[in-house]
Amino acid sequence: MLGATAGVVLLVLATMGYTLPPPFDPPPLGVDPVFQALPAQPRAELAPVSASGQITVEDVDVDVGDTTLGATIRAPLTPGRHPALVFVQGAGPGVRDEFTVQAEWLARAGIVTLVYDKRTVRYDFRNRDFDLLASDALRVLDRLRLRADVDPARTGLWGVSEGSWVVPIAAARSRDVGFTVLVSAPNVSPLRQVTWALSEQLDRLHAPSGVRELLTRAMSAVHMNFLRYDGLPALRRLHRPVLALYGTRDPSIPFVESSKALTGALAEGGNADYTIRYLEGADHGMRIHGGPFAPGYLETLANWVKGLPGTARPSTHIAGATPVQRYEASEVPNAPWYAGGAVLGLTLCLAAVGYVVGPVAEMVLRLRGRQLPAEANARVWPPIRRRFRRMAWTGLGLLVSVVAFIVLLVLFSVNQAGAWPAVLAGWLVIRILAVLMLLQEVTAVAAVVSGLREGWEPSRPQRAAIAGVLGGTGLLLVAGAYYSLFAFPW
Repeated sequence: MLGATAGVVLLVLATMGYTLPPPFDPPPLGVDPVFQALPAQPRAELAPVSASGQITVEDVDVDVGDTTLGATIRAPLTPGRHPALVFVQGAGPGVRDEFTVQAEWLARAGIVTLVYDKRTVRYDFRNRDFDLLASDALRVLDRLRLRADVDPARTGLWGVSEGSWVVPIAAARSRDVGFTVLVSAPNVSPLRQVTWALSEQLDRLHAPSGVRELLTRAMSAVHMNFLRYDGLPALRRLHRPVLALYGTRDPSIPFVESSKALTGALAEGGNADYTIRYLEGADHGMRIHGGPFAPGYLETLANWVKGLPGTARPSTHIAGATPVQRYEASEVPNAPWYAGGAVLGLTLCLAAVGYVVGPVAEMVLRLRGRQLPAEANARVWPPIRRRFRRMAWTGLGLLVSVVAFIVLLVLFSVNQAGAWPAVLAGWLVIRILAVLMLLQEVTAVAAVVSGLREGWEPSRPQRAAIAGVLGGTGLLLVAGAYYSLFAFPW
């Protein structure tokens, strides 16, 4: 009877995971003739560049209003005015040392470069103001344009990943931005980008389908002020030459949709001065497996910048290695009210309180010096109490396992060596703990009912412990059902 009851409960919980919104199943990306076979990149863009000139290195501080940003300027020693660009970082606490190699290489090739430390004031994991970051980039660019060796007509901004949402805002706001370079630019909302990257990552890790459901449902409950940012309006107001570089091995952005969004927005704004190049084997940072830069990246960048304005409108707008994107970057629907972050937090708090009620109730009994009043009470309560303790440890273990599993996936997004067995093992542990918690709930309820039939009369603290532990576990079971911990198949 207990087995049949557990099976029915498991079926109900699995059904909840299937039927409750939001559903998420990205469709395959439709075939676009433009990207079926791209023309080869023009040879002139890949021409060898001499990057052996002498340079100067100067550290400066730039006042951006509410804080001061440290920066490093590298400039060629050759006389005259040179083109110049400012590096705008991607997501995270960017520091200037991240771009030292390419900034120095470009400076030796004849381009003045400036790299700066990203602000830490009013920028954190949950809150990001792209307009504020664009203001920082313009303040830094103004500092660079003051130099006598900089050609003010050829000063621009280079942005990677998150920086490619910032750069168009700055370029649309100021005519001092003579050109823009967008590296690995998503051009879709941050949430769509992250969700697509997550799906690709899980596919490469051979993760079961339930893992994606767990993470996407968790993401739908996250509310950050920037996740649904739309960068297309800024791109439509961009009327300066654009160079966009993408890698065919970039696991972080939907590169085909990104370049299509870019060309569509520029066309709507009447800007035909754009160059899009796909580099074979390049990852998100234009490197090969995180190592050396992809062949042709630095040469393409230097030749394009130094050749302006002649290189602004190429004979072939899109060229290079042919990219392959399998699935669309779909938007994750907002979580319903009962699955929001506040409700989830409340659920966990109530479960924790329920588990604490048991030990507190037992302590109250001992402090009062009361003995178990009846033979049935003395016989029934100790085994039930042991069950409750095991249930609390199982619930805690499940929560810790889910958090550790998510951290594991984040770590494997950087290095996937040995990831497949670890991902399967982690998911197996989570599923086993979830089923074990369900069985403990069913058997504990059966034990309480059986004790009551035998004449057990629980005291008030005992009733509080029963309600707290069984209720807390029930809440965790419902939450686990929503996050597909009981879904079929595996």
